[in-house]
Parts: sequence; C-alpha cells; structure tokens
Amino acid sequence: MSILIDRDQGISSPALVPADGDLARDRGRGELTIGLINNMPDPALKATERQFMKLLQAAAGPRRIRFHCFSLPSVKRSPEAKWHVESEYSDLSDLKQQKFDGLIVTGAEPVAPELDQEPYWRDLTDLIDWAKANTRSTIWSCLAAHAAVLHLDRIERRPLPAKCHGIFDCDAVTGDFLTRAAPAPLKISHSRLNEIAERDLMQAGYQVLTRSAQAGVDIFVRQYASRFVFFQGHPEYDALSLQREYLRDIGRYLAREREAYPHLPVSYFDAATEEKLARFEKRARHQRHPALTNELPALTLRADIAAGSAAAALFRNWLQYLGTDAEVPLPAR
Repeated sequence: MSILIDRDQGISSPALVPADGDLARDRGRGELTIGLINNMPDPALKATERQFMKLLQAAAGPRRIRFHCFSLPSVKRSPEAKWHVESEYSDLSDLKQQKFDGLIVTGAEPVAPELDQEPYWRDLTDLIDWAKANTRSTIWSCLAAHAAVLHLDRIERRPLPAKCHGIFDCDAVTGDFLTRAAPAPLKISHSRLNEIAERDLMQAGYQVLTRSAQAGVDIFVRQYASRFVFFQGHPEYDALSLQREYLRDIGRYLAREREAYPHLPVSYFDAATEEKLARFEKRARHQRHPALTNELPALTLRADIAAGSAAAALFRNWLQYLGTDAEVPLPAR
C-alpha cells in the first residue's frame, strides 16, 4: 500500500501517490516518507492501518506524507488477512530500495514462549539493523519495542503478574522535544503481559521520557544514526480499541480458548458499566458458553479518557523532528 496523506485530504478514500514528476515539488513543500510495518494480529490489522493514517494526517500540519504499508512476511496470517497484505501492502523487499524518513513498527501476537523463538524473529532483527542506519527515526511499538531491546542489548522483558490493560496517566520525566506541548498527564493505552524494567533500560544507556506510577515505563529512546523511539503503550489506540480487546478476551474465555477471565481495563469504563460487567463475569464463570456473548450489557466509557490527545502531540513533534534539515542517511547497499 502506497498512499499520499495531505492535510485536507480525507483518508476514507486515499489518494494515489502523484506521478514522479511531482516528487521534487512535494519535497520542497516538506514532504516526508513514512513506512508502517504492520504486524498486528489479523483482527486488528486494518484498524491499525486506519489509526496510524488518521494520526499522521492529524499531526502533519502543512506537510504531505507518503505513507507505505508493509508487514513481515513471516507473521502467521489467516487466508483473508494474507490476501489483504499481499494485495494492499508493499513487499518488504521494496523497503530497502527507497529512502524513508521514519518507520513505525508494530508488534505481533506471540506464538512462541520466547521472543527470539518467534517465526518472524530473523525478519524483525534484520529490520532493526537496517533501520539503525537508514532512517532518521523509527518508532517501535509494544512487543516490537521489547523485541528491539532484546536484539540490541539483550534486555529481557519480564512477565507481569496480571495483564497491564487500560488507560494510564503517564508523566514526562525529561524535557525532551517529543513530549513538548503534550497534555499533562499523558493518558496512554497499555495492553501487554510483559514489561521492560526501567533499571535495565537505564543501565544499558536508554533514556526514559515518560512513566506511569501504575504501568511503569511508557516511552523511552536511544540514539543511533537513527533516533529509536520505543512505546510500551499504544498511543495510537482509538477510544474503542481496549473495548474490542476486552470483548475478544471474554469471547475466548467463553469458548475455552483461555483459562483466565480477563480483568477490566483500568480507568476505562464508567462506574455503572463496571458494575454491570462484574455481574456478567459472575454469570460467565457459572454458565461458560460462547452464546453468552450475545447477552453482554451495553458499555459506556469514562468521559475523561481523552483518546488521541496525547498521540496527536507526540506524533506532531515526531514529524517536526523528521522534517528538520538534518541529513537523512541513504539506504545501505
């Protein structure tokens, strides 16, 4: 997938990339080339595309963005999702033939007990090594962040006693440009079973930018030829992303595809909804059957989740960094 995002362009029907003759003109207006390596699980594949497209469009200001979608070929896909990737995405081999200002790399659903045993591990580590020298900056999201620090510095993630799932208040702990003019606190969605400990990051030379008293480290960075930005959370999530994940996990519990009933997302549903869901959980534990999903109560989110406000500020600052006059390295051959 290769599309052009313009400030005034709606993305429900994205425009095609202009002819090559327009390239010099667009570069002069501050065009950026961004790649999304979308490895998210099949149910979230298209939603992740839309979330990052909307986010980049909102953050771009007067800039134009050439936006290319890729996915690691070794990520396991259903036939439908595989068809979507093969028909709509660019081939990963094309990535190294172009010059990218920035990359965004998402995580994938784990299928192996250890990250370096995942079927996509070789493809992902090759991408990490390439991005260090061939982008101005790369964002590594959630599991991709965990995989990147494991490959780069052998920092092991640690399993959490319970899933970190909800919206957490995160505070900026440095004056870094990435958090400039961001709301305080930043309300960031987290959805993970593991964490990278701040002590391990600091000992290896990473800089922590934001943290949460409940969720721990949120954003951290490290400078190579490319500036690597790591998100343990999901600032790109829309208002309903956590709800979709929570309902998916309830469905898996009722279908006996997972043993534990999922915890409520933190600071997400309003009080009345949490009470209704607590009653539903008691019933589900006694009447465990997939048909019970049809009787889930109506759900209402809290009014103060501020979905997207933190992400808009973070990505606006990131695009401004990409658009500065510093030279972007040419692709390595």
